Amino acid sequence: MHFISEELDNYVVSHSEDEPKLLQALTRETYQKILQPRMLSGHYQGRVLSIISKLVNPKNILEIGTYTGYSALCLAEGMQNNGELHTIDINEELFDFQRKYFDLSDYGSHIHQHLGNALDIIPKLDMTFDLVFIDADKENYSAYFDCIIDKLNPGGIILSDNVLWSGKILDIRFKKEDKATPALIEYNKLLKDDPRIETVLLPIRDGLTISRKKR
Repeated sequence: MHFISEELDNYVVSHSEDEPKLLQALTRETYQKILQPRMLSGHYQGRVLSIISKLVNPKNILEIGTYTGYSALCLAEGMQNNGELHTIDINEELFDFQRKYFDLSDYGSHIHQHLGNALDIIPKLDMTFDLVFIDADKENYSAYFDCIIDKLNPGGIILSDNVLWSGKILDIRFKKEDKATPALIEYNKLLKDDPRIETVLLPIRDGLTISRKKR
Protein backbone atom coordinates (compact mmCIF):
# COMPACT_ATOMS: atom_id res chain seq x y z
CA MET A 1 0.00 0.00 0.00
CA HIS A 2 1.30 3.46 -0.94
CA PHE A 3 0.30 6.57 0.99
CA ILE A 4 1.92 8.92 -1.53
CA SER A 5 1.74 9.12 -5.32
CA GLU A 6 3.57 6.46 -7.32
CA GLU A 7 5.77 9.16 -8.86
CA LEU A 8 6.80 10.50 -5.47
CA ASP A 9 7.24 6.96 -4.13
CA ASN A 10 9.61 6.17 -7.00
CA TYR A 11 11.57 9.32 -6.15
CA VAL A 12 11.85 8.23 -2.50
CA VAL A 13 13.15 4.79 -3.48
CA SER A 14 15.59 6.13 -6.05
CA HIS A 15 17.07 8.51 -3.50
CA SER A 16 17.50 5.84 -0.85
CA GLU A 17 20.25 3.22 -0.55
CA ASP A 18 20.50 0.70 -3.38
CA GLU A 19 19.27 -2.84 -2.81
CA PRO A 20 22.17 -5.29 -2.31
CA LYS A 21 22.66 -7.75 -5.16
CA LEU A 22 22.02 -10.80 -2.97
CA LEU A 23 18.65 -9.39 -1.95
CA GLN A 24 17.85 -8.62 -5.58
CA ALA A 25 18.47 -12.30 -6.36
CA LEU A 26 16.37 -13.40 -3.38
CA THR A 27 13.52 -11.19 -4.58
CA ARG A 28 13.66 -12.59 -8.12
CA GLU A 29 13.62 -16.20 -6.93
CA THR A 30 10.83 -15.51 -4.44
CA TYR A 31 8.64 -14.09 -7.22
CA GLN A 32 9.49 -17.03 -9.48
CA LYS A 33 8.95 -19.87 -7.02
CA ILE A 34 7.12 -18.86 -3.84
CA LEU A 35 3.46 -18.15 -3.20
CA GLN A 36 2.42 -14.66 -2.04
CA PRO A 37 5.66 -12.86 -2.97
CA ARG A 38 4.10 -9.57 -1.85
CA MET A 39 4.94 -10.68 1.68
CA LEU A 40 8.56 -9.68 1.04
CA SER A 41 9.71 -6.59 2.90
CA GLY A 42 11.11 -5.30 -0.39
CA HIS A 43 13.82 -2.83 -1.35
CA TYR A 44 12.71 0.33 0.42
CA GLN A 45 11.42 -1.20 3.64
CA GLY A 46 14.43 -3.48 3.68
CA ARG A 47 16.75 -0.47 3.66
CA VAL A 48 14.69 1.05 6.49
CA LEU A 49 15.13 -2.14 8.53
CA SER A 50 18.83 -2.18 7.74
CA ILE A 51 19.51 1.38 8.83
CA ILE A 52 17.47 0.99 12.04
CA SER A 53 19.48 -2.12 12.86
CA LYS A 54 22.72 -0.26 12.16
CA LEU A 55 21.64 2.54 14.50
CA VAL A 56 20.74 0.05 17.24
CA ASN A 57 23.82 -2.14 16.57
CA PRO A 58 22.17 -5.10 18.32
CA LYS A 59 24.02 -8.09 19.70
CA ASN A 60 20.97 -10.36 19.60
CA ILE A 61 18.04 -10.03 17.18
CA LEU A 62 14.75 -11.91 17.21
CA GLU A 63 12.54 -12.11 14.14
CA ILE A 64 9.03 -13.57 14.30
CA GLY A 65 8.06 -14.52 10.75
CA THR A 66 10.90 -15.37 8.36
CA TYR A 67 9.13 -15.93 5.03
CA THR A 68 12.01 -16.23 2.51
CA GLY A 69 14.61 -14.51 4.68
CA TYR A 70 14.73 -11.02 3.14
CA SER A 71 14.06 -9.04 6.31
CA ALA A 72 16.40 -11.24 8.37
CA LEU A 73 19.27 -10.42 6.04
CA CYS A 74 18.46 -6.71 6.24
CA LEU A 75 18.40 -6.78 10.04
CA ALA A 76 21.63 -8.78 10.17
CA GLU A 77 23.47 -5.92 8.45
CA GLY A 78 23.49 -3.96 11.70
CA MET A 79 24.29 -6.86 14.01
CA GLN A 80 27.47 -6.87 16.11
CA ASN A 81 30.25 -9.16 14.85
CA ASN A 82 29.66 -11.63 17.68
CA GLY A 83 25.88 -11.29 17.52
CA GLU A 84 23.12 -13.76 16.75
CA LEU A 85 19.88 -13.50 14.83
CA HIS A 86 17.13 -15.97 15.72
CA THR A 87 14.30 -16.18 13.23
CA ILE A 88 11.11 -18.20 13.67
CA ASP A 89 8.70 -19.45 11.03
CA ILE A 90 6.03 -22.13 10.96
CA ASN A 91 6.38 -23.02 7.25
CA GLU A 92 8.84 -25.89 6.91
CA GLU A 93 8.67 -25.73 3.10
CA LEU A 94 10.62 -22.44 3.15
CA PHE A 95 13.37 -23.63 5.49
CA ASP A 96 15.88 -24.68 2.81
CA PHE A 97 15.13 -21.62 0.68
CA GLN A 98 15.94 -19.35 3.64
CA ARG A 99 19.09 -21.29 4.49
CA LYS A 100 20.39 -21.00 0.94
CA TYR A 101 20.39 -17.21 1.06
CA PHE A 102 21.55 -17.01 4.66
CA ASP A 103 24.60 -19.08 3.75
CA LEU A 104 25.30 -16.94 0.68
CA SER A 105 25.46 -13.87 2.93
CA ASP A 106 28.18 -12.72 5.32
CA TYR A 107 25.96 -13.59 8.28
CA GLY A 108 25.06 -17.23 7.66
CA SER A 109 26.81 -18.68 10.70
CA HIS A 110 25.13 -16.08 12.94
CA ILE A 111 21.56 -16.73 11.74
CA HIS A 112 19.65 -19.48 13.54
CA GLN A 113 16.38 -20.79 12.14
CA HIS A 114 13.59 -22.09 14.36
CA LEU A 115 10.68 -24.02 12.93
CA GLY A 116 7.35 -24.05 14.73
CA ASN A 117 5.02 -21.91 16.82
CA ALA A 118 6.79 -18.77 18.05
CA LEU A 119 4.78 -18.75 21.27
CA ASP A 120 6.27 -22.15 22.11
CA ILE A 121 9.80 -21.37 20.91
CA ILE A 122 10.43 -17.91 22.40
CA PRO A 123 10.18 -18.96 26.09
CA LYS A 124 12.85 -21.60 25.40
CA LEU A 125 15.37 -19.06 24.05
CA ASP A 126 17.73 -18.46 26.96
CA MET A 127 18.82 -14.94 26.04
CA THR A 128 17.67 -11.35 25.82
CA PHE A 129 17.34 -9.22 22.71
CA ASP A 130 18.22 -5.71 21.58
CA LEU A 131 16.01 -5.76 18.50
CA VAL A 132 12.81 -7.66 17.71
CA PHE A 133 10.94 -7.68 14.40
CA ILE A 134 7.34 -8.93 14.42
CA ASP A 135 5.97 -9.85 10.99
CA ALA A 136 3.92 -13.03 11.36
CA ASP A 137 0.22 -13.86 11.79
CA LYS A 138 -1.52 -10.67 12.81
CA GLU A 139 -3.97 -12.38 15.14
CA ASN A 140 -1.11 -13.16 17.54
CA TYR A 141 0.72 -9.81 17.56
CA SER A 142 -0.41 -8.96 21.10
CA ALA A 143 0.55 -12.44 22.30
CA TYR A 144 3.98 -12.09 20.71
CA PHE A 145 4.45 -8.75 22.46
CA ASP A 146 3.56 -10.28 25.82
CA CYS A 147 5.98 -13.12 25.12
CA ILE A 148 8.98 -10.98 24.22
CA ILE A 149 8.68 -7.81 26.31
CA ASP A 150 10.52 -9.30 29.31
CA LYS A 151 13.22 -10.66 26.99
CA LEU A 152 13.82 -7.21 25.49
CA ASN A 153 16.75 -5.33 26.98
CA PRO A 154 16.20 -1.81 28.34
CA GLY A 155 16.51 0.57 25.40
CA GLY A 156 15.73 -2.30 23.04
CA ILE A 157 13.55 -1.87 19.96
CA ILE A 158 10.47 -3.72 18.73
CA LEU A 159 9.60 -3.24 15.06
CA SER A 160 6.06 -4.28 14.09
CA ASP A 161 5.08 -4.62 10.43
CA ASN A 162 1.72 -4.25 8.65
CA VAL A 163 0.15 -2.27 11.49
CA LEU A 164 -1.97 -0.16 9.09
CA TRP A 165 -3.24 -3.28 7.29
CA SER A 166 -4.02 -1.53 4.00
CA GLY A 167 -6.07 1.03 5.90
CA LYS A 168 -8.48 -1.57 7.29
CA ILE A 169 -7.67 -0.51 10.87
CA LEU A 170 -9.97 2.49 10.25
CA ASP A 171 -12.91 0.26 9.26
CA ILE A 172 -15.02 -0.50 12.33
CA ARG A 173 -17.36 -2.62 10.20
CA PHE A 174 -14.90 -5.40 9.41
CA LYS A 175 -16.28 -8.77 8.35
CA LYS A 176 -17.04 -11.31 11.05
CA GLU A 177 -14.51 -13.76 9.60
CA ASP A 178 -11.79 -11.08 9.60
CA LYS A 179 -9.68 -11.85 12.68
CA ALA A 180 -6.60 -9.87 11.67
CA THR A 181 -8.11 -6.37 11.59
CA PRO A 182 -9.52 -6.29 15.14
CA ALA A 183 -6.34 -7.96 16.39
CA LEU A 184 -4.22 -5.19 14.87
CA ILE A 185 -6.52 -2.48 16.25
CA GLU A 186 -6.05 -4.01 19.69
CA TYR A 187 -2.30 -4.34 19.18
CA ASN A 188 -1.84 -0.74 18.08
CA LYS A 189 -3.70 0.40 21.20
CA LEU A 190 -1.54 -1.86 23.35
CA LEU A 191 1.65 -0.28 21.96
CA LYS A 192 0.30 3.21 22.55
CA ASP A 193 -0.88 2.54 26.11
CA ASP A 194 1.78 0.24 27.57
CA PRO A 195 3.89 2.34 29.99
CA ARG A 196 6.97 0.14 29.50
CA ILE A 197 7.54 1.40 25.97
CA GLU A 198 7.44 4.53 23.84
CA THR A 199 6.06 4.15 20.33
CA VAL A 200 5.98 5.91 16.97
CA LEU A 201 3.90 4.53 14.10
CA LEU A 202 5.41 5.28 10.70
CA PRO A 203 3.29 5.29 7.51
CA ILE A 204 5.93 3.29 5.64
CA ARG A 205 4.45 0.86 3.12
CA ASP A 206 1.77 -0.98 5.13
CA GLY A 207 2.70 0.65 8.42
CA LEU A 208 5.79 0.07 10.59
CA THR A 209 5.80 0.76 14.32
CA ILE A 210 8.98 1.48 16.27
CA SER A 211 8.63 0.84 20.00
CA ARG A 212 11.48 1.44 22.46
CA LYS A 213 11.61 -0.19 25.87
CA LYS A 214 12.20 2.41 28.53
CA ARG A 215 15.13 2.02 30.88
